[in-house]
Amino acid sequence: MALVKEGLDLAGMSVEQLKLVKEQADMEVGLLQDSLSKIRTAATRLEIASTALHDLSLRPQGKKMLVPLTASLYVPGTLDDADKVLVDVGTGYFIEKTMTEGKDYCGRKINLLKSNYDQLVEVASKKKSMADEAGVLLQAKLRQAASTS
Repeated sequence: MALVKEGLDLAGMSVEQLKLVKEQADMEVGLLQDSLSKIRTAATRLEIASTALHDLSLRPQGKKMLVPLTASLYVPGTLDDADKVLVDVGTGYFIEKTMTEGKDYCGRKINLLKSNYDQLVEVASKKKSMADEAGVLLQAKLRQAASTS
């Protein structure tokens, strides 16, 4: 029974080759899981931002509120113009947009992240399957080698 994954004939490999394939696949799965975690975190932050924009759009002009400067520092402020927002586009750059454009930006970014997440889940699943199969074959070959010696 020859298992062929990503152009590799796992059944025809030596014990050392199987060990390398399994280690490589396990490492790649770990990196992909880290990337998935980062994507989930970014999507959550964007969903929170989108909700905040929605809540902000419902507040009347001149409304007193607390403005976050950091995650734990808020200062009192007054809502001047709820139709204009600053959107963080990365690396410390902000762009002024209308409320509608800001919501649209968040929605597009969330959809992009979810699409990337789904693709990475598929790749990680294939890599995990390959690592598992290499592990099973490795154990079988090690048992076979132990029984013949």
